[in-house]
Amino acid sequence: MTQSATPAFARSADERVDWIHNLPFFVLHFIPLFALVTGVTRFDVALCVALYVARMFFITAGYHRYFSHRAYKMGRLMQFVMAFGGATAAQKGPLWWAAHHRHHHKHSDTQEDIHSPLKGFWWSHVGWIVCRKYQATDLNAIKDFAKYPELRWLDKYYLVPPIMLGVACFAIGGWSALVTGFFLSTVLTYHGTFVINSLAHVIGRRRYVTTDTSRNSFVLALITLGEGWHNNHHHYQSSARQGFRWWQVDLTFYCLKLLQLFRIVWDVREPPEHIKAAAGERQPLA
Repeated sequence: MTQSATPAFARSADERVDWIHNLPFFVLHFIPLFALVTGVTRFDVALCVALYVARMFFITAGYHRYFSHRAYKMGRLMQFVMAFGGATAAQKGPLWWAAHHRHHHKHSDTQEDIHSPLKGFWWSHVGWIVCRKYQATDLNAIKDFAKYPELRWLDKYYLVPPIMLGVACFAIGGWSALVTGFFLSTVLTYHGTFVINSLAHVIGRRRYVTTDTSRNSFVLALITLGEGWHNNHHHYQSSARQGFRWWQVDLTFYCLKLLQLFRIVWDVREPPEHIKAAAGERQPLA
């Protein structure tokens, strides 16, 4: 499969980069360079790692496996906590994120897919996020969660959680904690999340035959706390467990099982044996 755009998957005029409105997003990528001025302490590095892991969990467990796929259940208060935690990653609101992800699964690797790698690496990685076409939240695609006013509020004021987190980092560690702990971890979480869109349909192995080009990658699974088992996920989307085999490391699922022990979440879905044993195909690394 090629990553370059083809005439059949050409981008429309409203899919071009909106440089003006997305200038803060691009500028944010350069802020970590100020670490050369502020310096970096061990605390800053530890904070950066902790925030990357924590926010990646909220994205994978909350935005993805819960809001997009309803792969487990939790109460309304915990639902808001999970949504707020995901929003601290500055990847917009939970309704926006989940609505677009549901669209991806409905039209995966077709002309309608909003971030198919068939439109090119840049597009699938970040281009679709910084164009005008996909800025709005399609509430019709997420009616089950759009009925909650607190989630609609969070979706509208999605910058409140990351700003609060940034202020907290500055308060506890000063400028260096803000630059390295907050901004660097934010950039890393961006691209840790984005590689699933841009690479998980390109590199890895296909265990199951699906209607798309999804693949499994151990490396991507480590980076994303389990999201790299993408072919498994596209094979059986409603599972909270994406690493179907014991050796397929899925840290997000392990955390959900721990939360289930304390009844913080429940009905954490796993793939049935007949789903895991379904006939499939194996392909070499791309």
